[in-house]
Amino acid sequence: MAASVTAPGHRLGDTRRLLRALLPSLSLALVIAAIAWLNPRAMSYFGFTLMLNLAIPIALATLAQMFVIAGNDLDLSIGTFVGFVCCVSATWLRDTPWLGALALLGCIGVYACLGALVYLRNLPSIVVTLGMSFVWQGAAILLLPKPGGKAPGWLQAIMGVKPPLVPFPVVAAAVIAAVGYFGLMRTSYGAILRGAGGNPVAVRRAGWSLLKAKATLFALTGAFGVLSGMALVGITTSADANIGNGYTLLSIAGVILGGGEFVGGRVSPVGAVIGALTMAMAASPLLTFLRIPPDWQVAANGAILVVVLAARVLIGRKGSGQ
Repeated sequence: MAASVTAPGHRLGDTRRLLRALLPSLSLALVIAAIAWLNPRAMSYFGFTLMLNLAIPIALATLAQMFVIAGNDLDLSIGTFVGFVCCVSATWLRDTPWLGALALLGCIGVYACLGALVYLRNLPSIVVTLGMSFVWQGAAILLLPKPGGKAPGWLQAIMGVKPPLVPFPVVAAAVIAAVGYFGLMRTSYGAILRGAGGNPVAVRRAGWSLLKAKATLFALTGAFGVLSGMALVGITTSADANIGNGYTLLSIAGVILGGGEFVGGRVSPVGAVIGALTMAMAASPLLTFLRIPPDWQVAANGAILVVVLAARVLIGRKGSGQ
């Protein structure tokens, strides 16, 4: 009798988890359907390439933010950091490749040190990364006072690849999601990194170093931030110290839209990439060509996030019987 009573509850819980997992995909599907309704010709190889032109750097920045959120932290400097990487890539990495490579590797090291500082001194990551945002912004302006520079030829070639049948941004997004998923969700150390945010006491009792886990999470944020900046400058072919400022909010929105939560180390690499694609399509340059005001595009991003979060809360309440 007990089994017959609990079985429906288990099925309800599985259905609720499935609905929550499908919310990012449903939001992306609704955005695509809305664009198809506005202009059916956008549903083509060229249309998707144009709409998702900036989706690759946004997806990489979103994964960067996801690693920090997985440790119950928040990075308010990822946008300015992406801008600084763009400036380095368009100057040092092109003119003096070894210096540019060292600078980018050093940036990853700085992020690892930030993670260690946040853990050792028990500092709020919001305050630390907010301060770093001014450092990255100032360094970018010193390096490139006005828009200019030029992306390395090999970087432009990579970002200009045109595979047959499937647009390059879609292929790249799938690869990014797969790397994040298998690295964080399917490896033993990935479970430790998630546990550092979800249950740090258990991780410590198991003999793992929380300091190392926190530094690793921040280092991964730096690494994906570097990739985001390099991808962005490969697409735009030049740099600007302010080019990535909007990526901070976009990355946070992408993680939350993809099923992530600010506490508990609950994140989804695949969902984060889908959330990034949704944000990219909602703010697509193609919508400007369709004579949709930019202010409406910003409002669309906010509306999508609010609707998905409301749906997530509604599903949770139904599951708890309220």
